[in-house]
Amino acid sequence: MGEIFTSLVEHISSGGAGVLNFQGKRVFMDFTAPGDLAVGRIIEDKRSWARAELLELSEASPLRASPACPLYGTCGGCSLQHLNYKTQVAEKALILQDAFKHIGGITLPPAFDFIPSPPWNYRNRMQLHCILQNRPQAKNHRAGTHSGLLATQFPAPLATQFPAQNRLGFMGRKSGDIIPVDRCPVADPGIASALQEGAILPPPAKDRFTVFSFETTLLSEGTIRGKAQSRGTVTLLGKELRMDAGVFFQSNCGMLERLIGDLAQIAGTTDRTLPMADLYCGVGTFAAFLGEQFPRIDLVEENPEAIVLARENIRGQDGRLFAQTGDLWAKGCTMDSSYGFMVADPPRQGLSPALRRALAEKGPPVLAYVSCDPGTLARDCGELLAGGYRLEMLRGYDFYPQTAHIESLAVFRKG
Repeated sequence: MGEIFTSLVEHISSGGAGVLNFQGKRVFMDFTAPGDLAVGRIIEDKRSWARAELLELSEASPLRASPACPLYGTCGGCSLQHLNYKTQVAEKALILQDAFKHIGGITLPPAFDFIPSPPWNYRNRMQLHCILQNRPQAKNHRAGTHSGLLATQFPAPLATQFPAQNRLGFMGRKSGDIIPVDRCPVADPGIASALQEGAILPPPAKDRFTVFSFETTLLSEGTIRGKAQSRGTVTLLGKELRMDAGVFFQSNCGMLERLIGDLAQIAGTTDRTLPMADLYCGVGTFAAFLGEQFPRIDLVEENPEAIVLARENIRGQDGRLFAQTGDLWAKGCTMDSSYGFMVADPPRQGLSPALRRALAEKGPPVLAYVSCDPGTLARDCGELLAGGYRLEMLRGYDFYPQTAHIESLAVFRKG
């Protein structure tokens, strides 16, 4: 450990680090771009891989970009601002292909759809942290001054003054520190302007809370400009949905509208004389748009607060709500004869083992799987294919530009 080496960055890993080769071992190095000739120092050495810190760039890749945020490299929110946006999208498509090949044993076609997003001011839902006096906090933040980064690779530091009662920030990169923030280039304009004004206050006795903004909707678990409103409505594709800032909702509404439109088209190709099911339904977003095509829709969600909102969002439809885990629901469900179509939108862990087995054995003719993790999607895909499904479509959606997070839609069809 501690060896200094020079190597060419080949591509970007699923965590956002550049991948290099040193002494026959894969080495991960943050803040590097494909095509960089990077000088690094080994800081973690395992049997089959290592991690290195960037010391300098012998030759910078033309794929690099100047980060838009002065806190980039210190704040933990973004990991790809040093890449131009076209490269970010291309590298994410490669990450998805790599996961399918090495985890699922599936070779994808060399080109498939990966839908880009506006790269800035896209994020509608954000979690803020209140800096408490007895909590560690980073001081004198300067992106690029921590170990392994060149200050010349990042913009100058952001000088920010905060009222004592309104010090808000984001979790620091690889630390428990909270980084004070009064502007964020990925935030929706409503959140961004409230941050700059110092108009956001946390709820009492809570040092971590969520805010949401989209078009005319502005919600917070705390207060914004003196107004306390956690629950409200958001309009997507002309339809009003009930939501709550404290309950999970997608963070890029523009991309969510695109995904909903794609799901509606897929639903239109299925047997609509049978009911459909929405697994891990959250507040019932997909059900609200797709359910009208089917005689009945069943929603499965273990979060009771989300189920309350889902009930409101499918009002007027023939729907049943199951406030339970997917595992429990699958045990009592005869899926193969009951449904013509299902949508599943699991958390990062993917489908639970019991639900995965049940879908492989007796799932519906068409399953649309919305994923936020390529690795678990590839794993689940392998078992679904072994159960008789074929992968009809895979499409990526860049819900989170400037980060390494990847959303995708896989459509499975039997026969």
